[in-house]
Amino acid sequence: MDTIDTGLVILRVLLGLTMAAHGYGKLFRGGRIPGTAGWFDSMGMRPGKVHAWLAALTEVAAGLALALGLLTPFAAAGFVSLMFIAAWTVHRGKGFFVAADGWEYNLVLAGGAVVVAIMGAGSASFDHLIFGNNLLDGWVGGAIALIGGLAAAGILLGACYRPAPKQSDEAVTVS
Repeated sequence: MDTIDTGLVILRVLLGLTMAAHGYGKLFRGGRIPGTAGWFDSMGMRPGKVHAWLAALTEVAAGLALALGLLTPFAAAGFVSLMFIAAWTVHRGKGFFVAADGWEYNLVLAGGAVVVAIMGAGSASFDHLIFGNNLLDGWVGGAIALIGGLAAAGILLGACYRPAPKQSDEAVTVS
């Protein structure tokens, strides 16, 4: 294992376990699935319970798969999809920086996952163990991660994102 493989392991594990921890939290901490479902409903991702389960399970599965280097481009696509939806539904319009509830964090997780998909999971990965090399690395892996993730996010948002109409600050008069 050379320095690039070592760096890939560190990056994969940090990104993957961070994402998996978010899914774990939705499943087992705080309000769990019912609380997460209410939050999803409140932001317009309906039905909230379906999206709570979908997000939690995708976060755990994609996170663990990326950490292990298993089906890496597809795990990275999960990251891109999750983070684009989060950026669009929660952080859009709040600026870049996470300190202001912006989309900086989403960009770092998604971008890091795409980088891993382009580079391949490395020699210390299940992809290497199972397939004898990196599964679909290079531009193909990057395209699967980026285009596949954005397509999945677009389909899900188009089909299910129904935010409540914004209330006007102006008083409504009835004649």
